[in-house]
Amino acid sequence: MPLVEYLYVVSSGLLTLTGLTMVGLAVRAYQETENRPLIHLAIGFVFVVAATLATVISALLTNFANPRNILFVQSNISTVGYLFILYSLVTY
Repeated sequence: MPLVEYLYVVSSGLLTLTGLTMVGLAVRAYQETENRPLIHLAIGFVFVVAATLATVISALLTNFANPRNILFVQSNISTVGYLFILYSLVTY
């Protein structure tokens, strides 16, 4: 695996770990406060993490053969996540 691909996997792993940490914090905050927007926040971060994982897995399985398709899927899944995050902030 070339160095750039290795760095891509490592940075995506860190993004996934950070995102899942934020999901956990949002869920714990919801459990403590029962503030409904925190669930939307957690769902948004789940989508952002899912977009990262889908992108990495797709890129590695296809050997980066279809970057436009990979980025299209990543962009759409991330957008759904950010819409949930935005909704949570607006309704808070």
